Amino acid sequence: MPIYLDNAATSYPKPDAVADSVYHFMKHIGANAGRGAYARARDADDRVYQVRKLLCRLFNHTDPEHVIFASNVTEAINLAIRGIVKPGGHVITSSIEHNAVWRCLKMLERDYDIRISTVPCDSSGMTDVGMIEALVQPNTQLFVFTHASNVLGTIQPIRQIGRIARQHDILFLVDSAQTAGAYPIDIEEDYIDILAFTGHKSLLGPMGTGGLVVNYEGMIRPQKAGGTGRDSISPYQPDYLPDGLEAGTLNVGGIIGLGAAVSFILDETVEEIRKKERFLTHYALKQLQDLDQVIIYGPGDPDKMVGVISFNLLDTPAVEVAYILDEVYEIMVRAGLHCAPTAHRLIGTELVGTVRMSFGYFNEKEDIDIIMSALAQIISKL
Repeated sequence: MPIYLDNAATSYPKPDAVADSVYHFMKHIGANAGRGAYARARDADDRVYQVRKLLCRLFNHTDPEHVIFASNVTEAINLAIRGIVKPGGHVITSSIEHNAVWRCLKMLERDYDIRISTVPCDSSGMTDVGMIEALVQPNTQLFVFTHASNVLGTIQPIRQIGRIARQHDILFLVDSAQTAGAYPIDIEEDYIDILAFTGHKSLLGPMGTGGLVVNYEGMIRPQKAGGTGRDSISPYQPDYLPDGLEAGTLNVGGIIGLGAAVSFILDETVEEIRKKERFLTHYALKQLQDLDQVIIYGPGDPDKMVGVISFNLLDTPAVEVAYILDEVYEIMVRAGLHCAPTAHRLIGTELVGTVRMSFGYFNEKEDIDIIMSALAQIISKL
């Protein structure tokens, strides 16, 4: 039976209720949200609003109108960064960002003369919070940090980082792609001003869903304009949320599927999901450490990680290991740079990449036993 260990890319399988809810919407409702006064349109609009409320419950936020939907976390991050940072501004970020953040910042650096400061981290990928204060400048407009590395699994000290940002009255944007749904996030306690999330990873929802939770009163400059269903007479994009940042038709079916996924998470509780994924990470690390010719990257401590482990076999390209695991053993892992070259530069794998296995709530201990047996066989043959 095939084994899926690429949950850091997208989670699989999903709760049954996710597909069921998408199907029900497409089959029995199908109307555009916020675009009509008839019953089905009102039903669709209400269902989307209920998902905003569910996300507020999950992240401890109070205003559903400040939950903004986008097609994924990359679009959400670009929307936030480009809508906040102005030409000549300064941004502080980590040394292990995904390209969703890093490429956006580098393009603004090239095109709009912004300045970027990266905070040093140790070899495990942990940010040195003590170095942040010295990087703050009079024109610093934004802190943007990943919550957990998609390469090393390292969970960043966002509460301490957020406190520093708040003390300097600087907006704090958190990329929760690897943590939302699998690790507790409290927007208030963590001093988060903007949380970027994606639906298709640990939130267990459909692809094509994601967005922002905005926890401050300022307005992010819209990066696209168009129909919003309300205030159509104005020639300009509305200056209130969520309309101002949601031009065009939403992925209503996907959002409703995301709502079913978030309901599942709230019922199971994030704490129980975290507990299981921590167990799987601990077990996999222990088994992997017992194999010869294996290099493991990251903290090596499940308390400091999400369910992501990167490793290499000595003298064997990561892509070859992943190919053999798939073709011979039907085990699906990721190989390469994982769209995060800055993290690979830190661990010296920028040219070769790593093999990455990542766990989800529906993986079991037996899945790890099987991949470890497969790796042992690969090592013995090589």
